[in-house]
Amino acid sequence: MSDRILTASSARGLRDQWDAAGKKLVFTNGSFDILHRGHVTYLEFARQQGDALIVGLNSDDSVRRYKGPTRPVNPQDDRAHVLAALRAVDGVVIFDEDEPRDLIEKILPHVLVKGRDWAHYVSGREIVESHGGQVVLADMVEGRSTTNVIERIRQSDAS
Repeated sequence: MSDRILTASSARGLRDQWDAAGKKLVFTNGSFDILHRGHVTYLEFARQQGDALIVGLNSDDSVRRYKGPTRPVNPQDDRAHVLAALRAVDGVVIFDEDEPRDLIEKILPHVLVKGRDWAHYVSGREIVESHGGQVVLADMVEGRSTTNVIERIRQSDAS
């Protein structure tokens, strides 16, 4: 297993080390199923908001509850390894809850990044802000989504 795939406790330990060194920890989360350009652009943006980036990754069960029984396409361990291999990502923590609120509370990042499409509700916003952190909304890459990729695959299979 990659040394960048972490538990919540080890991520908090890294946060404390980075904090002591004056580094700013950024957190974001998602399912990151079928990694595409939109994901990479988003993660690079998130990483630019601080000195280190931890990604909360929805577990397979969490993704199924949110996106339905046919998702995720790729299992959580595969998704975690792919994310951990990206230059922008310093650590990945798999979580099983529907929202990353508990994980955010354990890690206490300095910056919480979420896509602008989530502007109406950012899970963990109040936790981060109550500890002096900030929430940053990222623009999305138009037309790039896992749902779009899956639809293109289905259309090509139908022809």
